Amino acid sequence: MHIAIAGNIGSGKTTLTTMLAKHYGWEARFEAVDYNPYLEDYYKDISRWSFCLEVFFLKQRFKDLLDIAHSEKTIIQDRSIYEGVYVFTANNKAMGNLSDRDFDTYMELFDLMTEVVSYPHLMIYLRASVPHLVKNIQKRGRDYEQAMPLEYLNNLNDRYDDFIYHKYKGKVLVVDVDNIDFEHQPQEFASIIDKIDAHLFGLFPD
Repeated sequence: MHIAIAGNIGSGKTTLTTMLAKHYGWEARFEAVDYNPYLEDYYKDISRWSFCLEVFFLKQRFKDLLDIAHSEKTIIQDRSIYEGVYVFTANNKAMGNLSDRDFDTYMELFDLMTEVVSYPHLMIYLRASVPHLVKNIQKRGRDYEQAMPLEYLNNLNDRYDDFIYHKYKGKVLVVDVDNIDFEHQPQEFASIIDKIDAHLFGLFPD
């Protein structure tokens, strides 16, 4: 079985992935941290190297999907190939960093890849407002995230909603995380567990 956690930067994906893996005994998979050989060139000339960078990421995520598909374990994945395409690459295109030709080629490649893999059995979307995201980003204190423009986070939020509600065809559980603290409040984590059980096993009414 394959479960994916989706959500913007600072929404709590990694935390929830870790907690659910521990609760259910699932195997957690996080985004590959393999060095991207285009990254240094990308930051020197973004428009020139965006296509190469995005194709490399796509290749890595496709490899992850193939590995998950052949695993006999239940895998819970922090971010999916679908977000990488419909949210982050689409945002790169909207910012003018990918030409129409390169983006069309990229999407054709993505479409071919997804013909040979299946959707996750459940995607859990952590929906959060920008102020909530900013609060979490500031709290975890990663230097490279602190100067992230609010407009960038807002654009990603809009693309996440469009992706979840209009483009993604798999099974989705939406969790609004603005007013809950599932990391420190056991009853709020238990509420998420109940919803997951309902979707996966039909143990509780939706």
